[in-house]
Amino acid sequence: MSFACNTVRAGHKVRNRAINTLGYILAALAAALLLRKLYVRLQLSVAKHRSLAGHSRMARRFASWVPFYEYGEADFFGVDSAPAEAVRKRRAGFARLSQLFAARFKTTVEKTAELAGCVSDLEFTSRYRVPFQFSRYVRERIKSGSFLQSSSGVTVTDLDGNRFYDVTGSYGVNVFGYDFYKDCIDRGADRARDLGPVLGAYHPLTAFNVRRLLEISGLDEVSFHMSGTEAVMQAVRLARYHTRRSHLVRFCGAYHGWWGDVQPGVGNPVPARETYTLKDMDDASLRVLRTRRDIACVLVNPLQALHPNSAAPGDSTLLDSARKAHFDREAYSAWLKQLRAVCSARGIALIFDEVFVGFRLGRGGAQEYFGVRADMVTYGKTVAGGLPVGVLCGKHELMRRYRDDRPADICFARGTFNSHPYVMGAMYEFLNKLDGEPLRAMYRDLEQVWNARAQRFNERLMAAKLPLRVANLSTIWTLYYSQPSAYNWMLQYYLRAAGLALSWVGTGRLIFSLNYTEQDFSAVADRIVSAAEEMQRDGWWWSDSRSTNKAIKRRVLKEMLQARWASGWTSPIGSINSPRIK
Repeated sequence: MSFACNTVRAGHKVRNRAINTLGYILAALAAALLLRKLYVRLQLSVAKHRSLAGHSRMARRFASWVPFYEYGEADFFGVDSAPAEAVRKRRAGFARLSQLFAARFKTTVEKTAELAGCVSDLEFTSRYRVPFQFSRYVRERIKSGSFLQSSSGVTVTDLDGNRFYDVTGSYGVNVFGYDFYKDCIDRGADRARDLGPVLGAYHPLTAFNVRRLLEISGLDEVSFHMSGTEAVMQAVRLARYHTRRSHLVRFCGAYHGWWGDVQPGVGNPVPARETYTLKDMDDASLRVLRTRRDIACVLVNPLQALHPNSAAPGDSTLLDSARKAHFDREAYSAWLKQLRAVCSARGIALIFDEVFVGFRLGRGGAQEYFGVRADMVTYGKTVAGGLPVGVLCGKHELMRRYRDDRPADICFARGTFNSHPYVMGAMYEFLNKLDGEPLRAMYRDLEQVWNARAQRFNERLMAAKLPLRVANLSTIWTLYYSQPSAYNWMLQYYLRAAGLALSWVGTGRLIFSLNYTEQDFSAVADRIVSAAEEMQRDGWWWSDSRSTNKAIKRRVLKEMLQARWASGWTSPIGSINSPRIK
């Protein structure tokens, strides 16, 4: 009996030790898994840019917190505590611009006013040409028109007969000059007229377009869409379908269209839960790509090479002079090669979004320019000869929308107007002309020509002692400011008065077409210098030793806190210097 009891007790001890050992092992495994998860999460955090643009949730929260307030008559001209003489000059200069716009652009402004409250795009852009604190005062006194009646060469003409040198680039569409696109559209329409708007079947010209796009992209298959946004949507959907992974990677500040997954921050009312926004040109981002198992694709917009980790520059946020831009072709090429290597090793689809820069940097696009091949490439804007289009080119294994072994498992994508005959006609003309000598001549020494123009222009600005500089990626230019100021955004109105057509983002983006001659460019440079000198004489760039970008940011933050406090912290509406709140 005693022996049996001892045996039983010994057995219990063995089982207890085994259970304890197993418990320790499971706890150790759980701890290891937790530590691994924390490590991977930490890597993701390190790979995010420190700015709000790198943290979409925080950016959305901050945007919802920012209160409305505005500068009234008493404060508008002296928010920087400028002396009375500088304020007097600013008032006089502003009044002169107001009178000039009212007289010179009368018919165009009146026609634009007819659409007030009716066109949502116009309502948005008119409010966000300048920082919101200044917006209403400017809108009520310097009225801008949004109508044009004709284009020719590198100029456009408004309803009052005013001719402007065009530096809008039509949002990137205008690479070769408006006369070129008029011809593409006219000739393309002639070729498509017999078939007309028949959809579903393909116009015969489509075969040529497909062949040329595959030659240019170096890829295997093509799909047509009605916008660059749609082309990017399809690229990401196909990458997810074939990799069986959920997440896409975009880089901080990059624009890839307006759909939810590629616009995770401000502007999207819902969070993008399957998007990673990482730092551009940073080893920490490469570590994330090497370690995470849920990444289907990486999106690259080569335009970011001009301002890595920053959003497209616009005057609506130009409250100080912190805007900067710089392009280093060698460094960005090296970065893309690193990305290519990591994506290849990890089975991640590398997607070049060339909707904006495609055909602007060279005949072979960004792939040729930077010497890196992508798995998928999107084109848009210019490639249809001036008509709406989106194009996706990709490898066979990524473009297929079905599985041979799973016939019910498809990747759906359709569009009523995809491959529209008139779009295919204009695209045929565009791609056919791309091989001709006139366009080859435009591409010849393209980078050297435009880099030299930018260098000469900066030297001229320095010689004139103007607080203005330019950075460029070929024909895409950004103006930035070398002296702290709260009024840099005023330059756009002086430029318009001087005869330059700007897009609604103002001085953040000047886009030249390749047909700008030296004479044309000199005329634009003269106008920019003249406008900047007039703005300087009018006192907008007054500065003293206390004027710093940090001081401006602190002042604006203080104003926001005051506005929030004035509203009782319960409403996003407030005012710091006027009882009028609308």
